Amino acid sequence: MQTRELGVRGAYVFTPTVFPDERGLFVAPYQQPAFTRALGGPLFPVAQTGHSRSRRGVVRGVHFTRTPPGMATYVHCAHGSALDFVVDLRLGSPTFGRWDSLTLDTLTFRAVHLPVGVGHAFQALEDDTVMAYLLSGGYAADDEKAVSVTDPALALPLRDDLPRLLSPRDEVAPTLAAAERAGLLPEYETCVRLDTQLHEAALAAAGERHG
Repeated sequence: MQTRELGVRGAYVFTPTVFPDERGLFVAPYQQPAFTRALGGPLFPVAQTGHSRSRRGVVRGVHFTRTPPGMATYVHCAHGSALDFVVDLRLGSPTFGRWDSLTLDTLTFRAVHLPVGVGHAFQALEDDTVMAYLLSGGYAADDEKAVSVTDPALALPLRDDLPRLLSPRDEVAPTLAAAERAGLLPEYETCVRLDTQLHEAALAAAGERHG
C-alpha cells in the first residue's frame, strides 16, 4: 500500500494494491500496518460506519463536526467515482484555509484519512457513486456543520460539465470567513488534542488485543 500526506496537515491518502482475476477483484482499502507507518499507530477506534449513494453531479460538503466532540474520518469510494476535497478548517493550523483534491474511484480504491477538524466534500462523477466511511464518533445532527463548497475564497475546482446538485443545507452554508465570524470553526490545538486522545485509545486497544 502506498501512502502520501496531502496538502492539509495530518490528512493522508492510501493507495492499496488491487488483485483482479476472472471472478472480479479483491482489495483492502484499510491496512493497519500502512496506517501505523504513516501516523504512528492504528486507525482510531471506530464508533460508526456509514455510506452515501449519490447521483452524477451531486455535491456534498464541505462538512465537518463541531469540535469538541469532533470526528476523524477514513473514507473511500466503494462504487462509481468522485472528485474528493479535503479542506483545512482548523483555526491556527499551518495549512488553515488550504485544500487538496483527488479522484476516489473503483480503479485505484484510494482512501483518505481526515483528522479531527478537517472538512470533507466531494462531487459525484457518475450515478450510484457510493462513499464508504469509518468514523470516530456517532452522528448527532446538532454537531454537523458545513462551509460553502462554492465559497470563492476556497475556489474548489468543481467540475462545470456536470449538473450541480446540493442539499438545501449545503446551498445556504456560510463561507469560511462567515463561519469563522460565527465561531463555528474548530481550533487547531483542540483538534490536535482530540486526535492525540484517539491515537492513544487506538494504541491501548491494540495493546489489549495483543496482551
